[in-house]
Amino acid sequence: MPALSAAELARYSRHLTLGEIGAAGQEKLKAARVLVVGAGGLGSPAALYLAAAGVGTLGLVDCDRVEISNLQRQVLFDTESITRPKVDVARERLLKLNPEIRVVAHSLELCAANVRDVLSGYDIVLDGTDRLATRYLVNDACVICRKPLVTAAIHRFEGQAMTYVPDRGPCYRCLFPDAAEGVVPSCAEAGVLGVLPGMLGALQATEAIKLIVGVGEPLVGRLLICDALEMRFDEFRVERRPDCAVCGRTPAITTPTDPPGSCTEEALRAARRLSPAELQAMLRESGSSARLQLIDVRAPKEFAVASLPGAVNIPITELPDRLGEIAPSATPVFLCRSGTRSLRACGLAIRAGIRAPAHLEGGLLAWAADVDSAFDVAPL
Repeated sequence: MPALSAAELARYSRHLTLGEIGAAGQEKLKAARVLVVGAGGLGSPAALYLAAAGVGTLGLVDCDRVEISNLQRQVLFDTESITRPKVDVARERLLKLNPEIRVVAHSLELCAANVRDVLSGYDIVLDGTDRLATRYLVNDACVICRKPLVTAAIHRFEGQAMTYVPDRGPCYRCLFPDAAEGVVPSCAEAGVLGVLPGMLGALQATEAIKLIVGVGEPLVGRLLICDALEMRFDEFRVERRPDCAVCGRTPAITTPTDPPGSCTEEALRAARRLSPAELQAMLRESGSSARLQLIDVRAPKEFAVASLPGAVNIPITELPDRLGEIAPSATPVFLCRSGTRSLRACGLAIRAGIRAPAHLEGGLLAWAADVDSAFDVAPL
């Protein structure tokens, strides 16, 4: 167990006076490795408190860039952060808060191809994603890799949190065996009270600290519900399901698997990642634009605000049924807001036999930041 330096003894003095933590508990925090999936509304407060608490290695997973609409709730960022990659800004902020720790930035979208490798370097995982597909992927990977998981979700004025510990209680699939993407509206669609993710993210950090130090009673087998309008907390007992697809007696899920529309190993390997400058140069090259087919996979309302010249709009939800519209002689270049949907589009194209698709890395947010500052990326 790593000993505490004189500076750390001073920094963590309020922890050291707690008998439940003390020097031994603080040394456990220093030795701990925690991964935060999603550096958004939930991940921001969770990461800040874990960094302040002295978690020795803190990993952050996110592939998005900071947008102005994030600043209402994502307290890791400020106005000067807009258009920058979230994990880069977060790493700088956390190291300013606590230079005694190590912060690892994972600028990627988790999928079956990389989730095991990413999780392997950590002891505990916090899931603060807003996509159901990623939430199930992280849950399944934690069960398979036997990693404790603290998960939380928010919607409008309500939030929920639960902790999974191997062999001690149910996982997320025990509670929600399956759910289709889009059943629950996103924050962009339904809105969210800005302070709510702060409340739930702080709860996630609390759970992680308790697990690391070995004190208190974690939310294992208990779903905590927060109603911010009524300022009421309710708790529901959850039992482990013997027929759970991933943690049951005869699991059907034994390896992390991508749901339809997620990024795939083929996409990660074969998709060409174009920087904004590279795409700009290709579009300027004489005759090159004729060989490219720009396909914007954003929603129609986003596309209507602004789009690159010559781009056609095929929303990601319609793409599987419209892949035939891609010209056989053209190189498809998929575009979206931040690069997440466009990478998924590459995966769909590769599965359909389309060779060498490309996508704009960082999305149109990166295009606006690096090429055309006047380009209007529609707010979500």
